[in-house]
Amino acid sequence: MGTSRLSDKAVARAVKGAMAAIGADPADYGGHSLRAGLATSAAQNGAEERHIMRQTGHKSVQMVRRYIRDGELFRDNVSARVGL
Repeated sequence: MGTSRLSDKAVARAVKGAMAAIGADPADYGGHSLRAGLATSAAQNGAEERHIMRQTGHKSVQMVRRYIRDGELFRDNVSARVGL
């Protein structure tokens, strides 16, 4: 804890450190991973894009859509149904 707010670089270092600690490649993650995760989870749970944008600070629908990852990739995946 400090007396000033975290910088974007401090958040990125924390995310990268946490990912390295669990064995993931830290080069694949950064501070924006948290923002994308929030946007994706919110969208999957039915939040409207305008509400997501208000929370994340996105100014355009096009940009917030770039942050919303394809959460359907592993949902009802047919490979899982055949034991793969």
